[in-house]
Amino acid sequence: MGGASVSEQERNKQAVRRLVDEVFNGHRLDAIDELFAPELAAEARAWIAPFLASFPDTRMEILDLIAEGDKVAARFACSGTHTGEWRGHAPTGRRFERIDEAGFYRFRDGRIVESWGVEDTLTRLEQLGLS
Repeated sequence: MGGASVSEQERNKQAVRRLVDEVFNGHRLDAIDELFAPELAAEARAWIAPFLASFPDTRMEILDLIAEGDKVAARFACSGTHTGEWRGHAPTGRRFERIDEAGFYRFRDGRIVESWGVEDTLTRLEQLGLS
């Protein structure tokens, strides 16, 4: 197990909560600079901003949030309406509901320094009528 204390683990979990509440649900892209290390912030913005532009009513719900050492694992349910181009697909106006996603984050000094995620893209495409 890493050397992170319980308070550090709780601080890291709070950062993931902020990522969901402020960035994904609140569209506060400026919070990316507070949550991610400088070397990762531009990369995070490069995938988050286009996703939010494609699905401006994105709602993410945290289902599980587990911290150990300097890492946080999270399971999410994501919903949204396709009103902007996404992955080369014109807007369908259709919604996807409760798509399963998981994210894994490593922290240093309270900021995300590594991020890795998986999502059920096939179900998202099916719900949008794109598969």
